[in-house]
Amino acid sequence: MGRKERREREEKRENYATKHSNEKRKQTLIAVGVLVGIALIVGYAGWIFVNMTETAPGGPENAGALGSEHSHAAILVKIFGDTFEFSSPAFQIKSSWIHFEGNDGTTIHKHATGVNLGYLFDTIGIGLDDQCYVFPDGKSFCTNDDYTLKFFINREQVPDITNYEIMEGDRILVVFGSETPEEIEAYLLQLDNQELIE
Repeated sequence: MGRKERREREEKRENYATKHSNEKRKQTLIAVGVLVGIALIVGYAGWIFVNMTETAPGGPENAGALGSEHSHAAILVKIFGDTFEFSSPAFQIKSSWIHFEGNDGTTIHKHATGVNLGYLFDTIGIGLDDQCYVFPDGKSFCTNDDYTLKFFINREQVPDITNYEIMEGDRILVVFGSETPEEIEAYLLQLDNQELIE
């Protein structure tokens, strides 16, 4: 075997070693890049999670941090004398900020300051303003010459409840129909006797 052949073999070995080393370096750099990318994503997600209590996505405008308050209020909705309850799964825990829970449809749970009843009704798909109560299927009950939508908070009649922020122990009555004062008083008494589920 001549010198020339040895040199060619050595060059082949060196080329192979260099090529193999370069390939390994390339794979290492890709792996490091992927790990750095994952670390950045995990770090960003962690930062979002830690700061979520202040700026959680999907929350109501001007709401405080989740857990900044925990209040309960009783609600009674009467449409033409029939009680509408929110115990169906369609109305349970649709928002972390304010909701119905535990298959109970009579107690509102609020978990942050700055959250009003309008937001609660929006999250469960019920349209509500000072004139109309609109079910998720579109059926609406609006004040007209014959029937009236009325609201009561702690036995006091109010023109609207959408901007009202519940406080612990509140009692809220929503009535649509042509009830007499005696019938309204009976509903208020029913509401007063309603248990708050905490």
